[in-house]
Amino acid sequence: MSSSQWKLKENVHTNATIGVYSGGTFDILNPRSEDVRIEDIAHALSQQCRFTGHTRSFYSVAQHSILVSQICDPADALWGLLHDSSEAYMGDMNRPLKHTPEMSRFRTAEKAALFAITTHFGLDPKEPASVKAADRRLVVSEARDLLPGSHSEGWEDFQDVTPLPFEIIPMEPRDAEARFLDRFEELTGTRVMATYK
Repeated sequence: MSSSQWKLKENVHTNATIGVYSGGTFDILNPRSEDVRIEDIAHALSQQCRFTGHTRSFYSVAQHSILVSQICDPADALWGLLHDSSEAYMGDMNRPLKHTPEMSRFRTAEKAALFAITTHFGLDPKEPASVKAADRRLVVSEARDLLPGSHSEGWEDFQDVTPLPFEIIPMEPRDAEARFLDRFEELTGTRVMATYK
């Protein structure tokens, strides 16, 4: 897979540069791997709630990512931890909206951001099958444990997925950030301390 598949047009003039937690910036529509910082990813994901916030209690994308990294194939664990890392810069858009034709430009930008992130961490940009399977298993488990009501609509694509055998207990954002960075250290040997400013 060539990098051009995941890059946006060169020198696109945009006003899509955001300030990030570590003090730097990230241009969402012209993402650069050198601007990626694991501490920004961990902090931002720890403060974003899954399911557009419609959970019984706060449940972060960071905790979701940790769990994906633990249940996918061990060889793919770092990819699993980072599979939603573009959301640190772009936010967590709900699945039904993200997959509409109108959101194709958003999906392209998301792929470009993820390409910059996977490049930074030396990963193949193609999502491993075990990560996709783990993500699907988590979605079903999260719906069972964290969403109110039965949610029968929109879940047809998940009928074949078996949920996890344990209940998911949400962590506080501060704990999710620290655990995300601990998991990153387990997988890479690189220590990054969680520090709320």
